[in-house]
Amino acid sequence: MHNTGILRCGSCLARENLLGRARVPLHSLQPALPALACLITNRSTAMHTTLTIETPGQGLHEITNQVHNAIGALLDRDTSARESSLCTLFIQHTSASLTIQENADPSAKRDLESWLNRLVPERDALFTHTSEGPDDMPSHIKSALTATTLSIPVIGGRLALGTWQGIYLWEHRVRAHSRRVVVHVG
Repeated sequence: MHNTGILRCGSCLARENLLGRARVPLHSLQPALPALACLITNRSTAMHTTLTIETPGQGLHEITNQVHNAIGALLDRDTSARESSLCTLFIQHTSASLTIQENADPSAKRDLESWLNRLVPERDALFTHTSEGPDDMPSHIKSALTATTLSIPVIGGRLALGTWQGIYLWEHRVRAHSRRVVVHVG
């Protein structure tokens, strides 16, 4: 708990007592962000893992359950992060992306896929980066237009997704691929 008079939290005071000397915590010098600075200075290590997702080909592929399971395993290692933390997802590819979208009605997924394929069609005569096929450059453009990183709050050990929200890996290549998604909780 922060003391608003001197802006020290219990963890910093305990650390000072253990060290046997008085010192000014980093966050006491930053009155606008005491809680954030405290988390930065007291967190020993961040937790992360990498998911490997096999995609059958182009389209939106829901990965919400895999991410939930990965977070559960990470939080078992550090229960202090269970109450409140942030999950960052990062896809390590330039021809696929991540998004949060409706997972209740499949027509929303189909409409999104169709819209993006109309927006960035294959076989555009102006594309020169086509060494891996006609979907090569369009997949890079689609990835640039969407997102390769997502940040989702974790509250009470669960992703704070809305009722109809799911996490999707959006494969932009036509053929099947093995994709890596880094899951980081901190």
